[in-house]
Amino acid sequence: MTKFNDLNLNPKVLKAIEEAGYETPTPIQEGAIPPALEGRDVLGIAQTGTGKTASFTLPMITLLARGRARARMPRSLVLCPTRELAAQVAENFDTYTKHLKLTKALLIGGVSFKEQEALIDRGVDVLIATPGRLLDHFERGKLLLTGVQIMVVDEADRMLDMGFIPDIERIFSLTPFTRQTLFFSATMAPEIERITDTFLSAPARIEVARQATASETIEQGVVMVKGGRRDREGSTKRKVLRALIDAEGDKCTNAIIFCNRKTDVDITAKSLKKYGYNAAPIHGDLDQSQRMKTLDGFRDGSVRLLVASDVAARGLDIPSVSHVFNFDVPSHPEDYVHRIGRTGRAGREGKAITICSARDEKALDAIEKLIQKEIPRLDNPVQAEPAEAEDKKPEKKSRASTRKDEVKKDKPAKDVASNDKPAKEKRGKGRGRRDDGGPAVVGMGDHLPSFIALSFDERRAG
Repeated sequence: MTKFNDLNLNPKVLKAIEEAGYETPTPIQEGAIPPALEGRDVLGIAQTGTGKTASFTLPMITLLARGRARARMPRSLVLCPTRELAAQVAENFDTYTKHLKLTKALLIGGVSFKEQEALIDRGVDVLIATPGRLLDHFERGKLLLTGVQIMVVDEADRMLDMGFIPDIERIFSLTPFTRQTLFFSATMAPEIERITDTFLSAPARIEVARQATASETIEQGVVMVKGGRRDREGSTKRKVLRALIDAEGDKCTNAIIFCNRKTDVDITAKSLKKYGYNAAPIHGDLDQSQRMKTLDGFRDGSVRLLVASDVAARGLDIPSVSHVFNFDVPSHPEDYVHRIGRTGRAGREGKAITICSARDEKALDAIEKLIQKEIPRLDNPVQAEPAEAEDKKPEKKSRASTRKDEVKKDKPAKDVASNDKPAKEKRGKGRGRRDDGGPAVVGMGDHLPSFIALSFDERRAG
């Protein structure tokens, strides 16, 4: 069995790895580190949670151990699709460079430009950034990419989903042609293949698992929710979610609950808190400091349930997540693999349960085709569906119609004989009625001008 000691890494890096408690590299690390150390381009394809981050951080640190950074000219560049993933990569560098004097800068949104510019001005060995913020600094004239020796694109398929490919192509064009490129992704869409063919030179391709394969350590299940009124579907699914969490009991030490929309993230988190569950939301519209605070709380156990959009589906190194609940079936089948990959990491057992409504059955079929297996159907823990119960309720009457019925009920029955009276006798004086028993004039009140009550013939005669 291969050990980290067999991979020709820097002794100070090996010391940091040992202190972190690791001895044996994962398959992607074992395959990617040797060619990366040789200076070759690398194309790494592996499912989430297999240690892709260390696959490029460890050889990068070893290669950068010699040399010195110049002001505004980083020696290496790591591109990440989200702030959270970029922050996670930065933490990895902190862990493995503790015995080396390498500097780094993290360029992400939600942080002051001035603080980031001050770091760049001093010179950094490793620049970790999201594409948008990196280009912002470049366009301000605060950054040069002509000194980049190693460039890493992490979670490339997520970059494609988020529309970053044009930015990636532009950033590639700003870096030297002689750079070394490390490209990592969980899946390989045709657009990603085109990018790799254009910007990678004879890469070493390391594919340690079939694309979009769920880990065998994850127990999967799906609960089918019967169709009902559309406006009640969310309430029904939230009730099912609470029942599923309760059914897992102490086995559910913590969980990530994924929703497709940011609005549903907020609503679901608020609902869970209302019913006494320790839950917090995280999605792209929240302030960066709030997102990091929530993630830290989830890591240290002060937050048990993390309700998230797909922004949290990648790159979050939280190895001890016991459960994943898909409140919504993801629109893209690949996202299902990334979501449930948050549990069952590093050989641990995990459980992933999806709540599926009638309109999501096509998306569920697409997921089962992708993972090439049928997801077991679980019993619905909620016996009576709220939507069905709502449909069975009698139609609620308006206050006006209820009052009308009460008036009709209290009004004494008319004498049958009164119906036989001539129309002239039945009409009396009152609001808008003529004294001579003529037709009523609606809306004029008791003070009806006499000339209005005259017929056209009588007016002509006058």
